[in-house]
Amino acid sequence: MQIATEYKVENKIEKIRKPKWLRVKLPTGENYRKVRKLVDEHKLHTICESGSCPNMGECWGAGTATFMILGNICTRSCGFCAVQTGRPDEVDEFEPGRVAHSVKTMGVKHAVITSVDRDDLSDGGANIWAQTVRAIRKQSSGTTLETLLPDFAGKWQNLEIVLEEAPEIVSHNLETVRRLTKQVRIQAKYDRSLEALFRIKKAGMRTKSGIMLGLGESHQEVVETMEDMRSVGVDIVTLGQYLQPTPKHLPVAEFVTPERFEEYKQLGLEMGFKYVESGPLVRSSYHAEKHIFDM
Repeated sequence: MQIATEYKVENKIEKIRKPKWLRVKLPTGENYRKVRKLVDEHKLHTICESGSCPNMGECWGAGTATFMILGNICTRSCGFCAVQTGRPDEVDEFEPGRVAHSVKTMGVKHAVITSVDRDDLSDGGANIWAQTVRAIRKQSSGTTLETLLPDFAGKWQNLEIVLEEAPEIVSHNLETVRRLTKQVRIQAKYDRSLEALFRIKKAGMRTKSGIMLGLGESHQEVVETMEDMRSVGVDIVTLGQYLQPTPKHLPVAEFVTPERFEEYKQLGLEMGFKYVESGPLVRSSYHAEKHIFDM
């Protein structure tokens, strides 16, 4: 059964139907139930759930998950994101230990950690970030880490707190092309994100970024965005299809074909990216373990 996305164009209702290549399997299996139980027992937040990721069944079925720290309420209100916006709860000082224990219990070889934006905090949450990295390494010394960081509102001393822990991969997503940034990432700035990526690379980290397609960007704008990422030394890029999480979020302007995603993958490799993950269901942490072990 096809699901229709509705939105108004010139006072008319238009429908864009999800094509067959966007169908995903429902979450099932023993490993999925194991991860589900672990997340619930330890009161953990995952971007898999909060971000309505279409790959949750596949990833959880494989015994992996992307943990989201610093709560599940974001101080920003991006037009694409399903994470709740509002006034966050107090910082949970025990969260790093719980995340580390879960990573150890799951036997994760490569853990991905992300967070909501915490513009309400003077350090943007950087110290909890650093504590989480240290806690995971203490309990699971063989686990490699990817940290998908916010821009810390351009307070680069906070970014440095996390970079001092030297995660194996450090990510920060541009999310969309320059022209659409103000609409898609209301409180973010395109050039500030590029500067964050530049600083991450300058610190000697393996860098990663990603964008969503189908928000109304042109082919040339996608190419220019990829070129901007390469200009600041990004090693790994992800490109995936934007899916409207609720009717209140930005509508889908286009469903990009798998063939076009393959074209962008080849173009990215020609540009010099070390790894390009490009496809309709790709998200920034999708197949994240390959981004370190295949390089």
